[in-house]
Amino acid sequence: MSDNAPYDAFFALHHGLPRQGPGSDDTTRRLLSLATLAGPLPVRPRVLDLGCGPGRSALLLAAEAGADVTAVDLHEPFLTELRRAADARGLGDAVHAVRADMGRLPHPDGSFDLVWAESSAYSIGFDHALRSWRRLLSPGGTLVVTECAWTVGDPSPAARAFWDRHYALRGTAANVAAAVGAGYHVAGTYRQPESDWDEYYGPLAERADAADPAVPGMAEALAATREEIAMRREHGAEYDYTGYVLRPADPRWRTGPGTDADLAAVRAVNAAAFARDAEAELVDRLREDPSAWLPGLSYVAEAADGSVAAYALITRCRVGDAPAAALAPVAVAPAYQRQGAGQAVVRAVLDAARLAGERLVLVLGHPEYYPRFGFTPASRYGIRPSFDVPDEAMMALDLDGSGKVPQGTIHYPRAFGV
Repeated sequence: MSDNAPYDAFFALHHGLPRQGPGSDDTTRRLLSLATLAGPLPVRPRVLDLGCGPGRSALLLAAEAGADVTAVDLHEPFLTELRRAADARGLGDAVHAVRADMGRLPHPDGSFDLVWAESSAYSIGFDHALRSWRRLLSPGGTLVVTECAWTVGDPSPAARAFWDRHYALRGTAANVAAAVGAGYHVAGTYRQPESDWDEYYGPLAERADAADPAVPGMAEALAATREEIAMRREHGAEYDYTGYVLRPADPRWRTGPGTDADLAAVRAVNAAAFARDAEAELVDRLREDPSAWLPGLSYVAEAADGSVAAYALITRCRVGDAPAAALAPVAVAPAYQRQGAGQAVVRAVLDAARLAGERLVLVLGHPEYYPRFGFTPASRYGIRPSFDVPDEAMMALDLDGSGKVPQGTIHYPRAFGV
């Protein structure tokens, strides 16, 4: 019996399968759409697909995004499958399959507009992946990575014991905190549907049923595979994959919660940005309302000289009877407008809202500006304002990407006067 029998048996089960982890073409497209909203891609974006397996995502990115894709995996037979599939689809010049270790990549800094990793970061650890892959992004580049996480606060002993043996899961909030701590803003999240697991486990289960357990190492591989599938069937409500669309923070602006020392500067920025005092006075009234004010969600962006360049505020509102959050006002000092300060402070305060456990943020604003942060018309969620505004101007952001947000009429704090 070969020393590599367990390894060989595992890959014998997996060769020829369309996917090597939970996913779907629809999820790849959804994540690509979020990445495109976060920042426009070049006409022919340079994409690095890490842990590509047989390359389902690489092929889609090449075909539908017009990307030049470098697809990396350690398992050469997967790369052979990808090369054949790319040639068969006329994508041989756009997809470059490379055998390499995703933890020790040879590529120079700033080589890629988009770094992509579906169901693969776990192999080197989510935190290590975030740190080591950031250097590969070009200015304005985006990292898209999916990671399995707990969806309940107290997982069952059986589920925790299973995952602790394989890969220590944590919650989505902890993964968001890790991304922010590694110097990223979270441009969007997407919780993958159950059908993504079916696309992976369905073909794998059929392969397992047809496998010969007498093949060296196969009995062990089959036992592990069936245990994994049974765990999902019995405890799937406790964990799921979530996609994270991440952009490195703009180093030109230092962002953080405003302090009492910033109050005068914040008032001046709001007054100057809107050429009136109404927004500055709104901030003062919201600050005085304990039912509206959310500590830690009043954010500033500072210029290199330490002056306040931009401001963004999130306060409590309600949708029906459920708590939600409102983004307003957002103000940029005239001297710093159209230089990225506004985007930096909005991304930072949205990250803070995610970390604070907020689920839904609403904004009434320019429909060509706020979608870059993931906002979409609130009406798509069954959310509406209590006053007449253009549908495209009243927008909502589902912070955890689950789609589980309250429906109904928006009730703003009294300070807004609506």
